[in-house]
Amino acid sequence: MAVSGRFVLLVALGALPVILFGQAYGLAFETLGGWLAFAVLLGILDLLLAGSPRRVSIERDLPLRVRLGEPVRGDLYLTNGGRRALNGVVRDAWQPSAGAASTRFPVRIPAGERRRVSVELCPFRRGERRVEEVAIRSFGPLGLWARQASLVAPGRLRVLPPFNSRRHLPSRLARLRELDGRTSVMIRGQGTEFDSLREYVRGDDVRSIDWRATARRDEVVVRTWRPERDRRVVIVIDTGRTSAARIDNEPRLDTAFESALLLSALASRAGDRIDLIAYDRRVRARVQGTTGPELLSRMVDVLAPVDPELLETDWSAVPAEVRRVTNQRALVVLLTSLETPGASRGLLAVLPQLTQRHTVMIASVTDPATFAAVGLRDDREQTYTAAAAERALLDVARVSAAARQQGAEVVTGSPADLPPAVADRYLALKAAGRL
Repeated sequence: MAVSGRFVLLVALGALPVILFGQAYGLAFETLGGWLAFAVLLGILDLLLAGSPRRVSIERDLPLRVRLGEPVRGDLYLTNGGRRALNGVVRDAWQPSAGAASTRFPVRIPAGERRRVSVELCPFRRGERRVEEVAIRSFGPLGLWARQASLVAPGRLRVLPPFNSRRHLPSRLARLRELDGRTSVMIRGQGTEFDSLREYVRGDDVRSIDWRATARRDEVVVRTWRPERDRRVVIVIDTGRTSAARIDNEPRLDTAFESALLLSALASRAGDRIDLIAYDRRVRARVQGTTGPELLSRMVDVLAPVDPELLETDWSAVPAEVRRVTNQRALVVLLTSLETPGASRGLLAVLPQLTQRHTVMIASVTDPATFAAVGLRDDREQTYTAAAAERALLDVARVSAAARQQGAEVVTGSPADLPPAVADRYLALKAAGRL
């Protein structure tokens, strides 16, 4: 049961004259008691005439997925199965991170009829946004007292990574097409995939002679080869404690997702096979064996509920996870953070195991505010801040240099610059024949 503001106003209309002017006009406090009793009787009568909220059945119509930051509408269909009309308020109890513009809606549902209530949502966090109950408050004809009930009406909305970096994809695909054309001209005759047959010329490797084709013709014929397209790209996303830090109002983990999605979209168009692992001390998400148009859909769906874990990443198990994915030579992309040498000790310790068998790229997001702080030295506080920023940048440079000495490629950039920088380094490796 709930009491409305009308009931409070009704009680005040009878109580205030007695309190303020009772002695002057001879109004006894018994009058106040009688007025209260009258108001309560009206409230009870109003409650008895109110429609029952428990006789309402609820159906929910909600999209399964939405990208982060995009608006979406969810509909509630309310059917009044009672004998009285229901006049009241419906509250759809969404999580705050679902970004509901409003959660309370006035409704009037005659007996036996159905009404729709629409909720506008604009989620501002990834993952599963849930709602479990709908609260209905049904007032009587006078609007004094109300019946109230919470009805189970579960709903789930999966909020996917936004993939804002897809705007960089067309320009990188154009560069990839140029690279494929130049590669076929420059290194024709090398590689491991059969391409075509042609006439033998002086200087050709005699091991490439196709004797069966030569027997069918009057000239010596050799096989030509092309570089493999079915290369392996293994993306490892660090979901440990350092991925929870926010840079430019975006978690490092979300920047890693953007980089992984852009690289996967580009590499899949290049004909490479992409596998993804989100890992800290155990595998939080895995995408393996998916190709073609389903790859990005599968990745955003799997990565959506992954959140940072506030613990240190166990880098010693990463080489084994990569071996579990493939035994072939591959491009291993580690999306993590390069901070102090102490915090990166575990990563540097396992790099030799990875670089011995694979081409390794380490991608780390940097804070633009750190670079900006270096140049501000107008007062004492800014000078100390600049010194701390210089120290942080030196630590990153030391860790990056140590990683390069062990054979890894290092890519750093702001949240907006890191995804295209990773894609550019992938293209550079492909142009150099290292993939």
